[in-house]
Amino acid sequence: MTAKKADDGRRVIAENRRARHDYQVEDVFEAGIVLTGTEVKALREGKANIAEAYAAPEGGGIFLINANIPEYSAGNRENHDPRRPRKLLLRKREIDRLTQAVQRKGYTLAPLRLYFNERGIAKLALGLALGRKHHDKREVVKEREWSRQKQRLLRDRG
Repeated sequence: MTAKKADDGRRVIAENRRARHDYQVEDVFEAGIVLTGTEVKALREGKANIAEAYAAPEGGGIFLINANIPEYSAGNRENHDPRRPRKLLLRKREIDRLTQAVQRKGYTLAPLRLYFNERGIAKLALGLALGRKHHDKREVVKEREWSRQKQRLLRDRG
């Protein structure tokens, strides 16, 4: 499996498409990730899964928890643990803002996309999100289908 190329020069490694369905994303932050050498090589092979991952504030920083970066195929005994917590690199002001939102307002930090930027550095798009109830999810699906249907009708009319 190879990584997809995005429009803006980014090479997407993993995408959490379910997050936009389950959460109302209010703000998106770009964060760097502290990785070991074999993790970077595994990411360059296009192997990662962030579908079950989440981010949480711990000890003055924010960590990506439960993200699966499988062991590098050509690695030796120095290979990494696939589900270890990984520190996210954010500015102090961003860390404070995210920590307060999670603790006081009940927000969730949902990873949206893992990618290499145009300079080849691994980045994570982290969404500050509120959870949706089941009826809210249905409403969003209805709105999306109606907008698609409107577009089709307008296109057919000319």
